[in-house]
Amino acid sequence: MNPTLQTPEEKSLIQTKLDELMASCTKSSQEESDFIRKAFDLANDAHMGVRRKAGEPYIFHPLAVALIVSKEMGLGYKSVSAALLHDVVEDADYTVDDIRFRFGDKIASMVEGLTKIDGVFDKSQSKQAENFKKILLTLTDDVRVILVKLADRLHNMRTLDAMPPHKQFQIASETLYLFAPLAYRMGFYAIKSEMEDLSMKYYNPEAYKEIKSKIEKKESENKQFVNDFEHPIVKKLREAGIEFEISSRYKSVYSAWRKMENKHIPFEEIYDLFAVRIVFDPKRGIPERTQCWSIYSLITEIYRSKTDRIRDWVGTPKVNGYEALHCTLMAAGGAWVEVQIRTYRMEEIAEHGIAAHWKYKETAVEQEGELDKWLREVKENMSNPNVNAMEFLDNFKFNFLAPNIYVFTPKGDQRTLPKGATVLDFAYDIHSEIGNRTAAAKVNYVLRPLNYPLQSGDQVEIITVENQKPQREWLGYVKTPKAKSLIRSVLRSEVKEHGKRGRKIIEDKLKELGIQPSARTYRKLINAYAQTTKEELFCNVGAGLLALDDFDKVIRENTPQKLVQYWSMQLGLGARNNNVKNMRRELSKKQGSQKIDRKTPYLIKETAQDEEPSFIIADCCKPIPGDEIIGFTDEEKTTVTVHKKKCPEASRLAAKYGDRIINTQWATHKVLSFLVILEIRGIDRMGILRELTDIITGQLNVNIRKLNIESHDGIFEGSMELYVHDVEDLNILIDRVKAVKGMDFVRRVEV
Repeated sequence: MNPTLQTPEEKSLIQTKLDELMASCTKSSQEESDFIRKAFDLANDAHMGVRRKAGEPYIFHPLAVALIVSKEMGLGYKSVSAALLHDVVEDADYTVDDIRFRFGDKIASMVEGLTKIDGVFDKSQSKQAENFKKILLTLTDDVRVILVKLADRLHNMRTLDAMPPHKQFQIASETLYLFAPLAYRMGFYAIKSEMEDLSMKYYNPEAYKEIKSKIEKKESENKQFVNDFEHPIVKKLREAGIEFEISSRYKSVYSAWRKMENKHIPFEEIYDLFAVRIVFDPKRGIPERTQCWSIYSLITEIYRSKTDRIRDWVGTPKVNGYEALHCTLMAAGGAWVEVQIRTYRMEEIAEHGIAAHWKYKETAVEQEGELDKWLREVKENMSNPNVNAMEFLDNFKFNFLAPNIYVFTPKGDQRTLPKGATVLDFAYDIHSEIGNRTAAAKVNYVLRPLNYPLQSGDQVEIITVENQKPQREWLGYVKTPKAKSLIRSVLRSEVKEHGKRGRKIIEDKLKELGIQPSARTYRKLINAYAQTTKEELFCNVGAGLLALDDFDKVIRENTPQKLVQYWSMQLGLGARNNNVKNMRRELSKKQGSQKIDRKTPYLIKETAQDEEPSFIIADCCKPIPGDEIIGFTDEEKTTVTVHKKKCPEASRLAAKYGDRIINTQWATHKVLSFLVILEIRGIDRMGILRELTDIITGQLNVNIRKLNIESHDGIFEGSMELYVHDVEDLNILIDRVKAVKGMDFVRRVEV
């Protein structure tokens, strides 16, 4: 049989999946069901004979995406149809116009939004960033495109085993960088958690396996504990006549790992490893928030509440629309347990995110919710799609996907800003003119500078000065795209004025010398005064930043040959290079002659041949031999920068520059030493410092670069910077240090 054709077994499985899809679309009319079947027929025909990396017929993928859209997101027939058709234009001989003719403008628009960029784009930019930018811009038109894309990415993550390692890392990094936060912001917590876990499986596999195993073991051991904890709650709520369901869930692997990393604690010290959820049917005529607090009152008659851990997301819903009352209760034996209280309406919004949010908006008159505000702000701030794709992506992630903080004006008005926002961001969030005239601010009645980072709960009073105006360095003070855009707008107008003034100054000087302005004249001035463009020359002269010393001499002389001769001699270039730009181009060609092959794993050797590409150890994570690593080439592909696979910067780079990923492996290193940092803590006693140094330098022959120890209240803590050959040596050292009497904690710092 032709391997490209579908086997009888595959045809049967495809039909089963289609039947499952149709059964999930319970609210579709007959006409809408026929519409979905029509979309399936076209997709099946378009992908006929094509197989995925794992070997199954390609139609399995759009069917799976459509099922996620229907069953896990709760979207309607148009979204399901777009999911079935999402790869047709990109991978088959169909155009957007073909889709429009068969399915109408809306489906065609959605499919076009889901189709990757092809053809001409800015080669200086990452194609990944350009594609992300195109997808994100659909938020201003039809948010369902983003939701189908999330479903597409989720299924790709579920089937990532079939991809080569460098693609696994790239796709996992993209998912963690952009798609998981986007799923969370859209209200799909379960999808966000699964994306995070699947990403971690590929970029930090050892930690993933270890934590997953521990969670499964805990879940098995804790069944009786959970039953004992829930039993009196069930009895109490039934006595109160409340209709409810109670269940428990454990933290995701990624969530547990993040807590361990952020709190610097082992797995065994995570006290909120699982949560109990109470979902109830509210009584009519009583506010849902009141009923949530009533249930809280009932269960705290049984268990003591940790009051500083109460989170009232009913009174103040999260930006993604999430509502619930969270509390932490002490169970028998002293263990803390998180309890979540919510109505069935809140539960559906938590499970189906934005789709459920809109469903309930259609049946009730209500004020604009946090999710509506977020979408409105996204649309308002994405009105200029012509910005650099990389900048666009970073701005979107920071401004719209980062956690929020809530700060207040002196009158008590609440403003929502992304975490990391500064005093100056706050000023521009109030009004552009207030931002432009900001001189300082008082945060909680204390005078603070413009770049002071704000925290949730801060009260901010902006101090303005009439003659103040934005400075170029302000761009480094702000984090939000809104503030940056407003500052740049003012600076651009000033640059324009500086440019006009500078052009006039130069033209007047040329006129005095009796010389007509020409391209050759300006090139001479640009080279002589180390400028890159004519506009930069005019602007710096007009702003008073560039003095035109020896102007007469520069104009009357030929191109500065001494400079050319110097660079030619340094670079070994020919005399034909008459400016620095050409020299740089030639140097790049010379250096780029040795390229890196992405198909063969790059081996990091202790000593490399002269003609081989060099490697650089990344400062952000400082990997050592034995660490799981990934490499990234520079633009010329002559140097490989080596990161730990779990390094956040590596994840960010992979999400943006997937074409620069290099599978990288350590060779044996026993000559070179690598810097590591250890955190230590223990019970203070006489002689412990001498004992530590004897073990490290005397017994293990490890060089200590720096040792910092502080003692207080009978406890010592500090850090050590050491040089080791590899992870094996480091693990031996850590085990020996842990064995020292009184030692409580030894951990490698993941810088």
